[in-house]
Amino acid sequence: MPTMTLLGWFHTIMGVAALLLAVVAIWRHGFIRAMDTEGAAYLLVTIIVAASALGIYNQGGFGIAHILALLTLGAAFGGFLLERFQLFGKASPYFQTMAYSATILFHMIPAITDFLRRLPVGDPFIDSFDSPILLSFHIGFLGLYVVGVVVQMSRLRSQSSQMLR
Repeated sequence: MPTMTLLGWFHTIMGVAALLLAVVAIWRHGFIRAMDTEGAAYLLVTIIVAASALGIYNQGGFGIAHILALLTLGAAFGGFLLERFQLFGKASPYFQTMAYSATILFHMIPAITDFLRRLPVGDPFIDSFDSPILLSFHIGFLGLYVVGVVVQMSRLRSQSSQMLR
């Protein structure tokens, strides 16, 4: 595994910061919204992380991590449009929740992959992208995404029904 570049360290530190901001935003508000300070900070840092990922080529060229970075940018932008313009009316917050939550999933896939391929130094947990351990993490994160979205949507539904009373 190549050594970490300065851009790689910046990307990694900002990625950790983004995930912490996502946790705080969801903890405080129930979901991520650009109109909340924590949500806005999360989205800004997420865009920086995704953009910096596009400049990292330690795997030999354009690859899955770059595709995930583009998907992250698309999900963040799509979620913002849904939040700002309510493109699907009352359903917009639900789609916004799926989009913003997808950015977390798109952070986690390359993060765990890189972590498992780098650590422990000299004897990493995995040596290939086909590792069953890695696949288990990816499936686990997908499951957490689905559960997280369901929980957030139930909170949205609860808030919506309380507003109608």
